[in-house]
Amino acid sequence: MFNTRRRIKELLISDNVNFQTTVMGWVRTFRNNQFIALNDGSTNNNLQVVVELGSLEEATLKRITTGACIKAVGEIIPSLGKGQKVEMKATSIEILGDSDAEKFPLQPKKHSLEFLREIAHLRFRTNTFGAVFRVRHALAFAIHEFFNKKGFVYLHTPIVTASDAEGAGEMFRVTTLPLDGTAPKNDDGSINFKEDFFGRSTNLTVSGQLEGELAAMAFSDIYTFGPTFRAENSNTTRHLAEFWMIEPEMAFYDLEDNMNLAEAFIKHIIKYAMDNNREDLEFLAQRLEEEEKQKPQNERSEMGLMEKLEFVVNNDFERLTYTEAIDILKESNHNKKKKFQYPIEKWGTDLQSEHERYLVEKHFKKPVILTNYPKEIKAFYMRQNDDGTTVAAMDILAPGIGEIVGGSQREERLEKLTQRMEEMHIPTEELDWYLDTRRFGACPHAGFGLGFERIVQFVTGMGNIRDVIPFPRYPKSASF
Repeated sequence: MFNTRRRIKELLISDNVNFQTTVMGWVRTFRNNQFIALNDGSTNNNLQVVVELGSLEEATLKRITTGACIKAVGEIIPSLGKGQKVEMKATSIEILGDSDAEKFPLQPKKHSLEFLREIAHLRFRTNTFGAVFRVRHALAFAIHEFFNKKGFVYLHTPIVTASDAEGAGEMFRVTTLPLDGTAPKNDDGSINFKEDFFGRSTNLTVSGQLEGELAAMAFSDIYTFGPTFRAENSNTTRHLAEFWMIEPEMAFYDLEDNMNLAEAFIKHIIKYAMDNNREDLEFLAQRLEEEEKQKPQNERSEMGLMEKLEFVVNNDFERLTYTEAIDILKESNHNKKKKFQYPIEKWGTDLQSEHERYLVEKHFKKPVILTNYPKEIKAFYMRQNDDGTTVAAMDILAPGIGEIVGGSQREERLEKLTQRMEEMHIPTEELDWYLDTRRFGACPHAGFGLGFERIVQFVTGMGNIRDVIPFPRYPKSASF
């Protein structure tokens, strides 16, 4: 059997020595024709493979270059060098894949994140992105673990949809009709989508929430975890055109139940990563600390990465209403001295990231849950409060990035929901299937959405959301 290899991580954490084994991986460096630093992606740490001088042919030695893939067989022995418990004394080396050292873009030196974004197909082989994507995996696993233990049903909602869950209209169209102007037209000159593949206008989904609500009306507790798409022309460090969302929907939940679940959920997945990926997180914490030193003193974070994660896991989130938050922001020195790019002048303002971060980082110095937003700045499906001006919405704000979770108690009253849809010009006939959940056995229910990349960004300390998804999609970029 070819693949009898041991993972490098297993060898490095074990105390076992003086046994024969096989390792395979990619060469990071090769020194003095004798010392190979080998990495297989299971950890950022390399296994030193020692080649006895004169044991390999010259032609083979020349092929052991940075980026080359090799198979090494030998004995695991105690290491005399610093920083490692064990090393391999090689008895044979086989080149599995050559790498032209002069052309290989990842040289043994520090590369900028901007440069690595241009070669996203190779950046997995760096320590930074090795750590980021192992943490991403751990968080994804923890999400399923959390909901599975609570008895939730994992629902796959459609990627191609005819509805716009957010009413925002910033969607990617899905069509098989020709784009050269020959697509069939209606009498008024508009495109006749009856001739299209699905027989109607369709888009890539912006959310699985509406479909999730349908399932919650049968299973009580469900969650989705899948890709969503927004055609926003946003070139920022916080936005992607394609990203992953976790969206639980729960029957028999009110707004407080919703907040309790979301807080427990965030704490669980962060703690899972801290317990299972501490080595990666400590590497990323060190990287962030060095990055912070380059910033002016007043822009540096008050907490290191590990300290910040511990703080979130070990503290209750601060809960307050939107109205209370507006009062705090309006009266803040930051607002009075016009330090906000978007000054807070009156109730009803849609909060920006700078406002959210001020509340979290400067005022409360802990994660915050804001509730009861003005209905005018929130989606049609949120439950209207008795005051007639606010809805039972909640957003969780985290240090460093602002909003990380958005959710609400859903409007279960048919008359109130249809009235709100008419006010917001959302066609009720297109969502008649959704309204059936209010016609037949409606009940109080709630849910929230967590942008997966936002939580990965928070946990890893990466400054740009494009660096926490394997192949980022944003305006003018759809490589690979």
